[in-house]
Amino acid sequence: MNRPALGALAVVCHRIQGHDNVVLVQRRNAPNAGWWGFPGGHVEWGETALEAAARELHEETGVNARPIEYLTNVDVLLPNSDGTGLSHHFLLTAVLCDYIDGTPRPDDDALQADWVPVDSLSETGLQLIDQVREVALLARERWRSLSA
Repeated sequence: MNRPALGALAVVCHRIQGHDNVVLVQRRNAPNAGWWGFPGGHVEWGETALEAAARELHEETGVNARPIEYLTNVDVLLPNSDGTGLSHHFLLTAVLCDYIDGTPRPDDDALQADWVPVDSLSETGLQLIDQVREVALLARERWRSLSA
């Protein structure tokens, strides 16, 4: 029986020069190779999604952050190339993380990594994975309310 793979996304908010930013990476590997999204990956056996988000963030970008809380879940259903059935099914848990230190740099399975202003996500020209903008806006709202 096929089952979805469980993954965690690290959603790190950080204020830089008066703008709220999130760390995004350009994916190196399929699925979504070349597209931009949050750092993340599989949750390992015995690891919480919170722990996985922080680990994957550091592995992919070198950024250190403390996981704060679960934000939302994202279902990713990718069809086979012939349109029959699914090639991938992921359940991704987006985790709000508090920035500690580090400058985003690509490592592990990322081609590029950078801080991207939340307000500019629609205008960046980056090929964004589905729901990146919506999750970034949700994260910024929650991050601001926790910082107040």
